[in-house]
Amino acid sequence: MSVQRATFTRPLIAVAMVAVSTYCAFAQRAPIPTRVRGTIESVNGDTMQVKSRSGEDVKLRIAADVNVSGITKISLADIKPGSFIGATTVPGPDGGQNAVEVHVFPENMRGTGEGSRPWDLKPNSSMTNATVAESVVGNDGHTLLVKYKDGEKKVFVADNTPVVTFVPGDKSELKPGAKVIAFMKQLPDGSFEASRVSVGRDGLTPPM
Repeated sequence: MSVQRATFTRPLIAVAMVAVSTYCAFAQRAPIPTRVRGTIESVNGDTMQVKSRSGEDVKLRIAADVNVSGITKISLADIKPGSFIGATTVPGPDGGQNAVEVHVFPENMRGTGEGSRPWDLKPNSSMTNATVAESVVGNDGHTLLVKYKDGEKKVFVADNTPVVTFVPGDKSELKPGAKVIAFMKQLPDGSFEASRVSVGRDGLTPPM
């Protein structure tokens, strides 16, 4: 009986090992990217080739209804109580949140993506879109108290932190040499389509 049981058990172990291997393969599969940061290398009809900041070549279809916005520099002093902002932050040595960049939304974009979530600009970075409740000016920057529907954060913005805002743009800005951040989705055929693209004006690299 013990020999028969051992013979019967081996196939079950083999099946289990295959199942575990398959599960691990799915678990380790790289997540589908949702944005690419880089420089447009070429545009051909409704397709553009982007060289990502990490050196990869990314081919993107341009959606027929693509939303294009320009990104321009503004001053830290332009961030005031009541401004609706997006801030990319990383944990500071004191446990606070230090801004890597801040973008001020125009009034017609108020509420965009409100909340706080992990972000992929830097390791351990977060993106918080919220309303500035308070701004305290210090010797080397501003400390902002920002509030969103699920909470609040204090964000330190140093004097040299990039601060930008969005301005209306159009499809003609998608041309070789433009520095962009393109938000994309994967289509059923495996290709990628850009539905929203932010373009740095005057050679600016979108900091977010």
